[in-house]
Amino acid sequence: MTGKIAFQGEPGAYSHEACRLKHPDMEAVPCRTFEDVIEMVRVGKADLAMLPVENSTFGRVADIHHLLPDSGLHILDEAYVRVHINLLALPGVPLSEITDAMSHTMLLGQCRAFLKKHGIHRVKGADTAGSAREVAQKGERGLAALASELAGEIYGLDTLARHIEDEGTNTTRFLVMGRDSDYARRGQHGMMTSFVFRVRNIPAALYKAMGGFATNGVNMVKLESYMVGGSFTATQFFAEIEGHPDDPNVQLALEELTYFSSSLRILGTYPADPARR
Repeated sequence: MTGKIAFQGEPGAYSHEACRLKHPDMEAVPCRTFEDVIEMVRVGKADLAMLPVENSTFGRVADIHHLLPDSGLHILDEAYVRVHINLLALPGVPLSEITDAMSHTMLLGQCRAFLKKHGIHRVKGADTAGSAREVAQKGERGLAALASELAGEIYGLDTLARHIEDEGTNTTRFLVMGRDSDYARRGQHGMMTSFVFRVRNIPAALYKAMGGFATNGVNMVKLESYMVGGSFTATQFFAEIEGHPDDPNVQLALEELTYFSSSLRILGTYPADPARR
């Protein structure tokens, strides 16, 4: 697929890496905010949006679930990216000369063992790719960045150490979104359906709404709640199930959900990523 795919962050961010992995033939376009990413696609300046929704270490990405339902976009794919952290420095500088490492606070906290072993001080940066760019611009031999290898490639930095994160399972899940839905596809590894709903104001409504998925053998892999409109009583649920809305058992489960819900909106039906298994 050719065209443009928008992501939030600086060139070399892990979202940029997700774009490169999922759609290497598309031009990746950096944006300042998630709202900017969505707007780029809505107005036709980009064909797809790459949005992070959750991380295996830190949970769901703040605000993203509020943006998805009102984005006007549809989920077309998912992508899983292992967050490999690398120590990047100016060309020709050996590891022994590094005294400080700059990155986003979260990444600094994920490399404690390596940094302690080599006596490297942590320096807080705005983000990962931005830290790599700053290291390149400052030109200080003792300063390194913790970021993706893609960031090192973009900003002309050497990789002094690869995959230095303390935990070997840190993974971010992304959703690929576009202007038009596509229900015709069938994935090799199954299908996923994401949707949001609000239950009716009756006793045990959520329990009854969920019953249709159990009785029809539909596996619900995610159910999250969040407040909407600044109200403690207005709760919306974000859910994901295995299956396609055209599957008979999914149809029955969604019909039962509709009966006990005041609103239901399918955000997308898309092939399950192999990494999900």
